[in-house]
Amino acid sequence: MRSRVTMVFAVVAVILGGVLLVPRLSTDESGGGAGAGGAVNVAASAPASAPAPPPPPTLAAGRVSVAFKGDFFSWSLLDRRSGKISGSSNMTSTSSTESMIKAWIVSDYLRQIGDREPPPALQESARLAIIDSNDGTADKVHAAAGGSYKPSKSSIPDPVIQRAIRICGLTDTKRGNVEPYTGYWSYTRMSPRDAARVGDCIADGKAAGPKWTKWVLEQMSQVRGTTAKKDQKPDYGGGRWGIIDGLPKSITAQGPVSIKNGWTPINSDGKWHVNCLAVNGKWSLAVMLRYPIKQGLDYGAQVCASVAAQLVTPQPGAALKVPQQPVGKL
Repeated sequence: MRSRVTMVFAVVAVILGGVLLVPRLSTDESGGGAGAGGAVNVAASAPASAPAPPPPPTLAAGRVSVAFKGDFFSWSLLDRRSGKISGSSNMTSTSSTESMIKAWIVSDYLRQIGDREPPPALQESARLAIIDSNDGTADKVHAAAGGSYKPSKSSIPDPVIQRAIRICGLTDTKRGNVEPYTGYWSYTRMSPRDAARVGDCIADGKAAGPKWTKWVLEQMSQVRGTTAKKDQKPDYGGGRWGIIDGLPKSITAQGPVSIKNGWTPINSDGKWHVNCLAVNGKWSLAVMLRYPIKQGLDYGAQVCASVAAQLVTPQPGAALKVPQQPVGKL
């Protein structure tokens, strides 16, 4: 009895001290208990480590299905961490850039002035060219960057566009060929693959240089105005729509998304030319479209949003809020 009480007190004392001593079993076939000093120290098992949280949602290569009604639909996604480019089978085909190219024009000018400050009026022109897609102020910045608009049969782009090809490593971009505006910056022919490269080129600092990159990206994140008629003027218009509308809050909450869209109803071919560009720290996405003018600007904005929403990974529940009509596929 005494030996049992003694062991109880010993166990209690050991537990209170934070260590559990367990008697060592004898290997004696007689079944006798452990001898003096025969206890062993048993370490408590470590708790199972918690599973790593899933990575935050992003855009990644995937299948896109859109019931597109038009003659040109193409998109390209550039993974900015790996450099891998994915997209539709025709992502190297070209269409006119329209105002999407304004982000490059502003960047090209600011890179050239380096650490200097531009005249206040010209900096304001650059800002309005991006946030309001102002054509007149974009012309001023284009001229200050050394651009030239000389209608001709030459296939060589103007100097501003030539620098985009060289600095951003573009492979599909060509001089515009729409009469009577051959050579004008907005008619530059570019593929979605090259447009995604331009987005990456702006975000990584090659386009605008170390002093001005943050400023350009900030203006692109502050683009304002909608597709509504009240926001669309002859020389400028609301451009906050498209890809940005297809991104869930789980992505936009991670940090600013910089965008620049381009959109013009071209009477000579009876088509809307609509382009959407968006870039953040992880990816650069471009969508380029041509479709009948009668379908309206909202149609193109919804297609751009749909492409972005379908590329979200992992797909959140009910993330795809853009109207879908799964008739055609690309």
